[in-house]
Amino acid sequence: MPRTKELIKGCQNGDRKSQYQLYQQFSSGMMAVAMRYSKSTQEAEDILQEGFIKIFQNIEKFRGESSIGYWIKRIIINTALNHQRSKLYLYPMVDVDDLKEGMGSLSVDNLAVEDLMDLVQQLPTGCQVIFNLYAVEGYQHKEIAEMLDINIGTSKSQYARARKILMEQLEKQSKWGNERFQ
Repeated sequence: MPRTKELIKGCQNGDRKSQYQLYQQFSSGMMAVAMRYSKSTQEAEDILQEGFIKIFQNIEKFRGESSIGYWIKRIIINTALNHQRSKLYLYPMVDVDDLKEGMGSLSVDNLAVEDLMDLVQQLPTGCQVIFNLYAVEGYQHKEIAEMLDINIGTSKSQYARARKILMEQLEKQSKWGNERFQ
């Protein structure tokens, strides 16, 4: 298999084999990213396909200032955000201090990754997107606000709301699990 730099050069020259190999190298990881921003596997597959079309259409703009993996991930995230923007329903502003009361810490130690992903996918779209950008991708609320064209307070309140919903879901699962084994 050619080195990544050779694959990039081949993709920039429109070589289909290089495009296929680059896709093979990064598609499974990027599918996981797309799944975090979607409500279903089909939606994630659409995001992945649309994202890779953008990648191949814009690969000549890749200058190597960051890793190709990071560049591809940014395109997939932006594609997912654009995909969600049309249906992004952000709930009315809630004071973050009101949501913080009784939130405790979000403990997911005993939860399988797939189970956590299922819980995140059940969040309202606005909460889901912001939770992923902040908690998973590591963006700050200021960056999220700029990316989504919202104010910082909205980003913070949506994140707090997502945490609250996830904690409620985890508590329900925990109670159900404890009752089952008693």
